[in-house]
Parts: sequence; C-alpha cells; structure tokens
Amino acid sequence: MERYRLELVGITYNQIESGVYAVILRQVGGNRRIPIIIGYPEAQAIECKLQEVVTPRPLTHDMMMNFMEEFGIRLKEIEIHRLPSGVFAADMIFTDGTNVHTVDSRSSDAIALAIRAGAPIYTSAEVLEEAGFDPEEQGNHSESHSSNENAPSSEQSQGIAPSQKTIEELKALMQQAAENENYEEAARLKAEINTLENKK
Repeated sequence: MERYRLELVGITYNQIESGVYAVILRQVGGNRRIPIIIGYPEAQAIECKLQEVVTPRPLTHDMMMNFMEEFGIRLKEIEIHRLPSGVFAADMIFTDGTNVHTVDSRSSDAIALAIRAGAPIYTSAEVLEEAGFDPEEQGNHSESHSSNENAPSSEQSQGIAPSQKTIEELKALMQQAAENENYEEAARLKAEINTLENKK
C-alpha cells in the first residue's frame, strides 16, 4: 500500500465553536494538507510540546514517554487512517528492539506522542486524497486557514491582544501559569515570547 509521510504544521482554533481545535498535517514534499478536529486536552498536549512549555509535573503523554524509556520501548511510527464513520484514528507501531506491536489509538494522542518521540507520521494515499486539500487549488482563503505561516496564533484565535510586557515579565507569567497547570495560557505566553524574540 502506498504511503505518504506527513509533518505537523500547527494547531488552529475554531472561533465559531468554542473548545474546538484542528491539528494540521502537511504532506512532506507535497502541498496537500489534512485537518483533524481535536479537543482541548489534546490540543493542549500538542501545543505544550510545540511551544516547549516546561511543566512542573509530566503531562499524560510525557508520562507515557517516561514509561517507554524506562522499559526500553520505542515508538517507530504512526499511521493515520479513517474509520468507516469518517473519524480519524491511528496505528502506533512500537518496538522493544526484538518484537514489534501495533496499538490502536486516537489520532490526536498518537500525534502528541509522535512529536515527543520524534517518530514519523504516515497516511495512505486514499486518506490523503479523500481528506486532504491543496491550499493552492482552493485559493488564498483556504491558505489563510491552513498554513502554519498564516494560521491564527493563540493570541489572534482567542481575540487576545498582544501585551506590552517585557520578555522577562512574560517568562515569569509563563512559569507561573505552568506551575498552576494552566498549560494553554503558558503555551500562549511562550508563543508571544517567541514572537518578541524573533523581532530582535
């Protein structure tokens, strides 16, 4: 079966329906992209890793990575597929160096674990054709909602204006948010810090 590798572009927030997020995957070496609707906890888990937010205690997927490392288990890859209902799911391929096992998973959990493990993400040609889209074919409107460069940031998507605080003040707020386990706010602050640092 022909497979295509995917890379994580980012997460967008649905401004119309509260608490609904979409993770955007892009075909490596191609233009097609696949949006997968996910919930807040999964978006938080992925965003914390993308923004490199340090949490005082491990999140669920970080705990799973610790477990895997302790027992010598490695995530080789994941493969995104679609169930007959249209819902996305994933197969996670694990190995202990001798045996290989496939574990069924929600696509969001598999992606959250894959980005922590540095494992490749694949999908079939059929899924890419049925669920994927090419932003160049759909014009600038689709591009603005799907590309990492133009996707709304956490600030923009939630209607929060950039603060006038210094980077040091933002870092202190980010640390406080992480300690309070408000990881969405910590991720938002980390994105704002990155934006300010890139402007230097």
